[in-house]
Amino acid sequence: MSDEQKKQLEQQLWNIANTLRGKMDADEFRDYILGFIFYKYLSEKMYIHANEILQEDGITYNSIDENTAVGQEYLEAIKENSIESLGYFLKPSELFSNIAKKGSEAAEDADEENDDTAQSNFILADLARILKNIELSTMGTASEDDFDHLFEDLDLTSTKLGRTEKAKNTLIAKVLSHLDKIDFNLTDTKADVLGDAYEYLIAQFASGAGKKAGEFYTPQQVSTVLARIVTTRKTHLKSVYDPTCGSGSLLLRVKREVEDVGSFCGQELNRTTYNLARMNMILHGVHYQQFDIKQEDTLEHPQHLDKRFEAIVANPPFSAQWSASQIYLSDDRFSQYGKLAPSSKADFAFVQHMIHQLADNGIMAIVLPHGVLFRGGAEGHIRQYLIAERNYLDAVIGLPANIFYGTSIPTCILVFKKCREDSGNILFIDASKDFEKVKNQNYLRDSDIDKIIKTYRERTTHDKYSYIATLDEVKENDYNLNIPRYVDTFEEEEEIDLNEVSKKLKALDIEMAATDAKIAEFCKQLNIATPF
Repeated sequence: MSDEQKKQLEQQLWNIANTLRGKMDADEFRDYILGFIFYKYLSEKMYIHANEILQEDGITYNSIDENTAVGQEYLEAIKENSIESLGYFLKPSELFSNIAKKGSEAAEDADEENDDTAQSNFILADLARILKNIELSTMGTASEDDFDHLFEDLDLTSTKLGRTEKAKNTLIAKVLSHLDKIDFNLTDTKADVLGDAYEYLIAQFASGAGKKAGEFYTPQQVSTVLARIVTTRKTHLKSVYDPTCGSGSLLLRVKREVEDVGSFCGQELNRTTYNLARMNMILHGVHYQQFDIKQEDTLEHPQHLDKRFEAIVANPPFSAQWSASQIYLSDDRFSQYGKLAPSSKADFAFVQHMIHQLADNGIMAIVLPHGVLFRGGAEGHIRQYLIAERNYLDAVIGLPANIFYGTSIPTCILVFKKCREDSGNILFIDASKDFEKVKNQNYLRDSDIDKIIKTYRERTTHDKYSYIATLDEVKENDYNLNIPRYVDTFEEEEEIDLNEVSKKLKALDIEMAATDAKIAEFCKQLNIATPF
């Protein structure tokens, strides 16, 4: 598929999403449209997989009669294979294309008969049952956790879809009908067109979600920087982890930068966003056995403490609150530091948690507010310990302000390694001036991203952009990491020639005197008093 066709697909999906826009808030119609796209994806994968199984028998999946003994035998055999291979199962009558067709027919019949109940309610109840059946088909299997309550945000009884059953059915049938006409091109296993389109939609929803956007989405250009950093000099990764994974877009961005990733792990507190992350993983072709996304508070109830990861990326909520309970002083993640991050600012608690999970040969990159670079107290103590005692900090990268949805504050990326090749210094990069402003948002351009990554990987010093500071220099600064202390961005003002200024002032006086004389002459001719 060409770039132009890809853009057309993205626009088609966005137009369909806007069918729901007038009915509900952005985050609500996001859940519906992304859920329906996911249902269509599962259906098409199921149809392709079933037809491959049935190829030797010379029949197609849709031709199976579910009400016969022979049909049931086929379905049982296909179900067993599909649960193992895909992680779920759908009968022919439950496929998206079939339910979309039924929806259109039911809406037309209800309209003709002016029936506001029975006919129109059939499609809603049928759709709700099918989505529930997808989840039920995984019960007691290895994929159960990945599909459990996956569609719970698609509330088909909500009055926001319409005040009457007929209105709800008409709207849903319209959305399904539009989606049914789009070819997701899933037979092309080399392309990830639908995955790209899905990411596009998530980004569009984030741009209109204000402060809520930070809960589920990291801007693509920032994700790219983080992903390229943690995949430096690597083509394969055993594992990647994001302790605040949102919609999973950051994990999937890492996947793009290498040939393969063995496993993906993530944790997300928000239930709706957790569902979105699991959908996103499956829709991008990540097998259910390859990812493990959990829903819990990462700091208070970590779910992957027994694992160590080769790559860790995160964009945690800035300066979030946490309990900072004294019980955590005996927690292996925090005990060696002697102090906990303050309860009002959990930034360093996330850093400590991630370092605990980092493998000895791993790299971690985390986005944080600038305050972590210089704040004192417990944070200053933790910062000094990480540098002076552990020597884990590899680089500090300053990003432009107003680059994240919902906040205009400047941010930075901290890069950590447990086994550093350049153990005698820390690289500082000031990328805060390199961006493009589009409306009210700042964006990193491809050239800006390339410059950051090239500077990081080659570890070079550039005037007013980057500097390699020795550990002694950092110590002299009392472990304050504020970037202007290391990267000199001062621009000297142009020298002023006072003699030239004096000449210009004299010339201006002469010019003003001539103008005054002309005005006085005009006033004399008009026989009026001069204004001076």
